[in-house]
Amino acid sequence: MSAHAEQHFYALADAIDRALVAGERHTTSFSGEDTDFIRLNHGKVRQPGHVAQRYVEIRLIRGARHASHALSLSGEPGADVPAVQAAVTGLRRVLPDVTEDPHLLLPTTIVSTRAERGAPLPPSQAIVERVLAAADGHDIVGLLASGPVYRGFANSEGQRNWHAVRAFNLQWSLYFRADKAVKNSYSGLAWSDESFGERMARSTEQLALISMAPRSLLPGKYRAYIAPAAMQEITQLLSWGGFSARALATQQSSLARMRNGAELDERVQIVEDIANGVAPAFQADGFARPDNIPLVAAGKMVGALVSPRTAREFDLDVNGANGAEAPEALAMSSGSLPVADVLDALDTGLAIGNLWYLNYSDRPACRMTGMTRFATFWVENGKIVAPANVMRFDDTLYRMLGDNLEALTRERELLLESSTYGSRVLTSVTLPGALVSQMNFTL
Repeated sequence: MSAHAEQHFYALADAIDRALVAGERHTTSFSGEDTDFIRLNHGKVRQPGHVAQRYVEIRLIRGARHASHALSLSGEPGADVPAVQAAVTGLRRVLPDVTEDPHLLLPTTIVSTRAERGAPLPPSQAIVERVLAAADGHDIVGLLASGPVYRGFANSEGQRNWHAVRAFNLQWSLYFRADKAVKNSYSGLAWSDESFGERMARSTEQLALISMAPRSLLPGKYRAYIAPAAMQEITQLLSWGGFSARALATQQSSLARMRNGAELDERVQIVEDIANGVAPAFQADGFARPDNIPLVAAGKMVGALVSPRTAREFDLDVNGANGAEAPEALAMSSGSLPVADVLDALDTGLAIGNLWYLNYSDRPACRMTGMTRFATFWVENGKIVAPANVMRFDDTLYRMLGDNLEALTRERELLLESSTYGSRVLTSVTLPGALVSQMNFTL
């Protein structure tokens, strides 16, 4: 899957080693992908394409001074070796003008790793043919991103790390009319016709439901089931500093109150689960990441994500977090409620399939606001009776996953980040759905 890219990166790393002079060190990060992108609209392929890209970022270090140079690669050693060596020469010229960095921290031990994840995927053309056949003539809009993604690290001490993931991410919506649509996704490391078929079948069932007359609900508090895709939006908002050791130390984290006694329901367990996600087991400075970093246990905050700079500044132990100290493989433990029984357990209330436009209405209180999106349904006596018109919620995490949490689903979903701005992102979440006794809606 990645032999050529890996060998090319290591050849460049060796060339950078040779370009150093006494007293210099380097760290070099590699990123790349070979991705098929296929856009669908009105049930037809509208924009097929393929992206092959390779980048390195070289950081030259002398003492506590460092400077970086990022460049794109051609993939040909004859062109790329001189380019990276010239980058080192350029960095050498600017280093004397750079101030010393008091928070620079680099690994003191060498931890080299190599990992490849993912099974062979069907050709993208075959996947699209299956999607269009399963859509059965409905107005489908979507995007498929499929193929391998690469990450690498090297330094002047001889550490070499390689990570390659063969993954796919299919996002689609079935449209009824205007803003009435059903959104769904299927992503992972191994394609299954059966799993995809089940998801598309749910989409077509929900499409029939949203053709019914919609129900407008008054602002108020309602029982609600929050599906994993909606939970993903909530955890993505939490990831904006919520689990950051720096943000916690400076009281900027939305979860800072959990350091002072605030708790979630004891069934809530949250970890950074690198071993079962798609992110590499190393970060841009070369620090290794443990397989599992406990963040919330039995509803209490027990850990944080610590980057090298935060570790140096606040005298903490680094645990391989990225510079933003944002999760890359967040996972929440499952509960005991079977997904098949969700509507019966909800009885009467809202079944929320998606949320969007989330932001904090009160960050210190971890109070969030956002809109329901696409297929959100009003349920009575365990049966869907109408689609619900768009509503705005405003509630705190301490209520949604604390006092008001009734159950978490037994099944969880692995959801890959769908962002392709610049390149595909190796970030994932693994989440259950949540049944809450009360959720506050303001519009």
